[in-house]
Amino acid sequence: MTTHKPSATLESDPRVKAVFDDIRETRKTDFINNMWRWLAVDPALLERTWREVKEVVVTPSSIDPLTKEMIYIAVSVANNCSYCIHSHTAAARAKGMTEAQYGELLAIIGLAGKTNQLATALQVPVDPVFDASLQNG
Repeated sequence: MTTHKPSATLESDPRVKAVFDDIRETRKTDFINNMWRWLAVDPALLERTWREVKEVVVTPSSIDPLTKEMIYIAVSVANNCSYCIHSHTAAARAKGMTEAQYGELLAIIGLAGKTNQLATALQVPVDPVFDASLQNG
């Protein structure tokens, strides 16, 4: 059940319209998904979030777009965000993720969750060779 219902007149706000237009242009689609519609409850929040998404996810960087989507899936699983799991799995598939890659991703997520829990339960100390605070300085 949702905590908010977006207004039918969202785009009557010029700030919302500007962001939605930019999303359409950037993604080359007329589709505005629910995440953006719900964020429009606060135009400033919508603007900040879209600006950050464009900077981190959309802008070309040293991490390729498919890997970014797969990281997003893993974090979404860890945070139990069903919406983001679905939307970023669809985005990863659109960027070429195969079923084999998806299966491998799920195996990595499952293994990482298990070993994280074991290390936490056992309170395994960090090996000095892995401790970034001891490296280079």
